[in-house]
Amino acid sequence: MPTDVNAKTRSKERASIAAFYAGRNIFVTGGTGFLGKVLIEKLLRSCPDVGEIFILMRPKAGLSIDDRLKKMLELPLFDRLRKERPSNLKKLIPVRGDTSVEGLGLGPVERRTITERVSVIFHVAANVRFIEDLRKDIFSNVRSTRDVCILAGAMKNLVALVHVSTAYAHVDKPVIDEVVYPALTDWRSAIRMIESLDEQTVQIFTSKYLGSMPNTYTFTKRLAEQVISDYSKDLPSVIFRPSIVISTIEDPVPGWLDNFNGPVGMMVGGGKGILRVVRLEPNVAADFLPIDLAIKVMLTAAWKRGLETITKDPSVYVYNGSSHQIHRITSKELVTMGLRLNEETPLEGIIWYPRTILTSNRLLHYVLTLLTHVLPALIIDETLNAMGRRRMLMKIHKTIYSSITQLSIFLHNEWCFHNSNMLNILTTQVPPAEREIFGYDYHHFNVEQYFKNCLIGAKRYLLKEDLTRLKQAKRYYDRKLF
Repeated sequence: MPTDVNAKTRSKERASIAAFYAGRNIFVTGGTGFLGKVLIEKLLRSCPDVGEIFILMRPKAGLSIDDRLKKMLELPLFDRLRKERPSNLKKLIPVRGDTSVEGLGLGPVERRTITERVSVIFHVAANVRFIEDLRKDIFSNVRSTRDVCILAGAMKNLVALVHVSTAYAHVDKPVIDEVVYPALTDWRSAIRMIESLDEQTVQIFTSKYLGSMPNTYTFTKRLAEQVISDYSKDLPSVIFRPSIVISTIEDPVPGWLDNFNGPVGMMVGGGKGILRVVRLEPNVAADFLPIDLAIKVMLTAAWKRGLETITKDPSVYVYNGSSHQIHRITSKELVTMGLRLNEETPLEGIIWYPRTILTSNRLLHYVLTLLTHVLPALIIDETLNAMGRRRMLMKIHKTIYSSITQLSIFLHNEWCFHNSNMLNILTTQVPPAEREIFGYDYHHFNVEQYFKNCLIGAKRYLLKEDLTRLKQAKRYYDRKLF
């Protein structure tokens, strides 16, 4: 291509994020997960001329990768895209692979196609279970990142590699800056060791090997950051560290989510009258990040990184995705607000009147769990069993107790996530003409309206409740009060 044409193209890409993605083919890992789905929807809708999007997928639950993609696209998340740009759905190409398998499980044909045609990578896939064995997490979170970097290194046209980490990869530090930190151990040695040892040996030394890290997830995500850092001299790289990613603010619709994680799950549990007591520090901030903001940061960060060549700027661009400086809300304030919102927009079929006790005392929490969770659950389950119906409540409470235990460190501690890079990229660095599409004015963030939409979204998308039955739900709620 002549130099003047190149210059015109680069000038157009600097002036427009959508123009940057025009004609570019994208490779996405974790495309069927929460972040991945919203990323794909946003790319297809807000970057209408984007090229093909290759999604790494594996067959699951008896479904082929084509069937899984078809099922995913039936979600309400894609309703707006189907209405506005239905033809763009044809740009999605599922690629058979598996991040837990060496080499990403890619066949030679698929590997060649990706290396020849892709220019932007979003490595979103990760094993996000907090209680998992070290072997699985090393393979899924660390080795897969190495294999993505190897794949990226073979690409002829790579301009940006965005790696999704977590804000909690550095919980041993009270203040986390938007920089790459040294690893706790060498990632190469970690992979070699896990590949060579048997499962029993790995289980025995895991806790000692983790050191100051609370679980295998945060430990391996920290190692994965070092993988990116070590390859960054040859790869134009971005590390994005979101905290707890929850419902959309408004894009593509208000309140969309597909899981009960984080504050929304707590609001639903409290609203159903199931979550009666929680062990946490009431005055600790509950950090969160709306998923549509997370996606805007990822897309804009890839654009910014892609404008600079690796020879001109070999640094890793780091963004902490946190609600720090957007809105600080304590756990106590969040629970209080959640109960108030549940009174305005009650859930259907509540078991008890919503009321949640917060305590930081381990013994008191244990006693209250027995009195308010375990004993009522046993009574209700035995009543259900006597009626010939399936026991259910005790199983739910076991899951809740396990989740609260796993999240203990995050419910009792607060970190300062410096997020100037994230805030700047959402405000001043987005081209003025595209600020409504890719930017966000966080000064206008209304936390109460946001969580009201989160609760309505949970009713609609998770609990499948009909919002036209709100009056009936309100009458049932009032009866529980008396």
